[in-house]
Amino acid sequence: MAETVSTQAKFGFGCMRLPLLNPKDESSIDMEQFKEMVDAFMQSGNTYFDTAFVYHDGASETALGEALVKRYPCDAYTIATKCLAWALPDEATAKACLGTSLERLGTDYIDYYLLHNVGGQRTAKFDAFGMWEFAQQKKEEGVIRNWGFSMHDGPETLEQLLTDHPEVDFVQLQVNYLDWDDPITQSRKLMEVAAAHEKPVIIMEPARGGRLCNLPEEVAAILRAANPHATDANWAYRFCWNLPNVLAVLSGVSTIEQMRENLASYAANKPFTPEEQQALTEALTALRDMQVVPCTNCGYCLKDCPQHVQISTIMSLLNLEAMTRDREFVKGLYSWQAQDGYASECIQCGACEAMCPQKIDIINQLEIAAAAYE
Repeated sequence: MAETVSTQAKFGFGCMRLPLLNPKDESSIDMEQFKEMVDAFMQSGNTYFDTAFVYHDGASETALGEALVKRYPCDAYTIATKCLAWALPDEATAKACLGTSLERLGTDYIDYYLLHNVGGQRTAKFDAFGMWEFAQQKKEEGVIRNWGFSMHDGPETLEQLLTDHPEVDFVQLQVNYLDWDDPITQSRKLMEVAAAHEKPVIIMEPARGGRLCNLPEEVAAILRAANPHATDANWAYRFCWNLPNVLAVLSGVSTIEQMRENLASYAANKPFTPEEQQALTEALTALRDMQVVPCTNCGYCLKDCPQHVQISTIMSLLNLEAMTRDREFVKGLYSWQAQDGYASECIQCGACEAMCPQKIDIINQLEIAAAAYE
């Protein structure tokens, strides 16, 4: 690694949900507000910016070039961007992303380059296109300073990827207090795998797509009792800022007000007190008590499913909706997390229910999921 991991993770500016002039046009970034956000971020002593080839239909990289690269010296900031090779048609197109990103940003090199969303069947395209070798070659040429990958799969996948590619400099993982011991995401185990391979982590989704910034009242009340001055977002970010082996924690802010709030939280950041840690544990218990399906993710239901329906994942998403009370958010997750076997593909053969130790009415729950998310 070109950089040593500090005791407190950096606050990273995620440029995925930038302010828009027209909510129906992802490319219509409000440049004046974005520049104000960049200035506030830089003036607070923060330097890490995260974008991607596909964010805002490509406009995120261009906007960052305008708001940051053209207005600040190159040694004052670091930029991360990503290549979504698995969604591209061929090797040439995938490898051309780097040049396009450099042109959009107006830079000669990328500080942190990521192979974006590897894992599952997607990894095969990165392999077939030679993206691992390409990234290493570009690092040796100085076009990339550090490179790694992002993923949303479990610890077994991460273990295999880091075993196959020990040359990567870092990994980017979904980590937050809700997913820490979640049987699907398994953030804690992901962090343990990364540490075992001595790879620092960039954390994405510390607030679970904003869901942990707007908790159900009965849960938020538990946290307020322990710290009346802390916002829901403050709890989410502090959990991640104080984890070991973290290079940066990304925050996808959309307004200057959100930026100022998060900067103030970061400047005042301290580890949880014992009382706060206890409150967070109680809040998590309250959240999990809202779950509607007693699924433990044992996986027995998956073994004999003739349709390969992603039953455990779908049960987890039903529970997530119950906890966050945000169907549209969960529907977005469902569209890709369950894509290898949607609920509507169930033929109601009953093999899953016969195997379920928890005696869950899986067929009925799949019908509910199909109606809600498809």
